[in-house]
Amino acid sequence: MKKILFILSLAFALNATAQTSVDEINLIQDLYGKSKADVVKEYLSLSDAQAAAFQPIYDKYETERKALSQQKILILEDYGKNYATLSDAKATELTSKNLKYNQDSEKLLAKTHSKLVKAIGGINAAKFVQLEQYLQVTIRAEIQDVIPFIGELDKTKKH
Repeated sequence: MKKILFILSLAFALNATAQTSVDEINLIQDLYGKSKADVVKEYLSLSDAQAAAFQPIYDKYETERKALSQQKILILEDYGKNYATLSDAKATELTSKNLKYNQDSEKLLAKTHSKLVKAIGGINAAKFVQLEQYLQVTIRAEIQDVIPFIGELDKTKKH
């Protein structure tokens, strides 16, 4: 029964995250009552000149981040499809892909931080990184809540 619930929950979570930009906006709007861009702008409180310098860097970051998020969705879908028959090789493959995704996400944020330091200053760049990491952790936690650990559902069948 829990396996069926997992598959349904994973399908729901993946369906809910398949349109990354729309769904992240919806999740953030649900949590904060605003779009992500609005949350970022409000939190940073940039001057008009800083906002003008910030926007193209932010837009490029979001485009690249959303493309990376699509990779994460594929990893989650692959995990869901292979959960019941997960082999050593598949577990290694999925873990390697997930670790690479995490590294690529961190590299993107670091690259963006460097650009933002020059464009809007160190404090504002740090505020952006801090907020971005908070939002990403919140989104990941929402998704992680429906994904079981390897073997978790198999253990429930034995009881």
